[in-house]
Amino acid sequence: MSQFHRAFFFTSAYEERDLPSSTSIEIAFAGRSNAGKSSVINTLTNQNRLAFVSKTPGRTQHINFFQISAGKFLVDLPGYGYAKVPASVIHHWQSVLENYLQTRQALKGLVLIMDIRHPLKELDIKMLNWFSPTGKAIHVLLTKADKLSKQQANNTLREVDMALSATYSNCSVQLFSSQSSLGVDTASAVISGWFDDK
Repeated sequence: MSQFHRAFFFTSAYEERDLPSSTSIEIAFAGRSNAGKSSVINTLTNQNRLAFVSKTPGRTQHINFFQISAGKFLVDLPGYGYAKVPASVIHHWQSVLENYLQTRQALKGLVLIMDIRHPLKELDIKMLNWFSPTGKAIHVLLTKADKLSKQQANNTLREVDMALSATYSNCSVQLFSSQSSLGVDTASAVISGWFDDK
């Protein structure tokens, strides 16, 4: 059984002061609203409703911590880029996310979720630019790969890989589908490696 299958909800934080202080290693999940971030977490943990899945983008409004074992956490960050979220909330998220990504000592790596049909949008690039200077690992999941033909998906994967490797040396990328389980084992192996690499 994957270590992620033992995950359970630990706590939520809206302000930086609410972040837990007792973690050892955190792996964060970020992505545009409706890119499939919650579905990724649920698929990796083999749980249907660990992370809240909504047809209304922008519903994740806190930083949610899921513990998988002592000192090891998966961290679900608020989705970004959805216009119907109030401007004041967007500004708050941006400030908290930027500080979390750039200064959180326990943060070991970032799983960046992109809908394969709409990769590398402006806010995705901003997220990469926020986090990449830390030198920590980034792994991009091109989700909803089942929505494209195998050839289309592989072509997009090559294009995104070339674009990322030209600028972000600490970044890797793969195809992923929560519907077909494509790439689940690969993603699990990458993230497990981050936890195990002390």
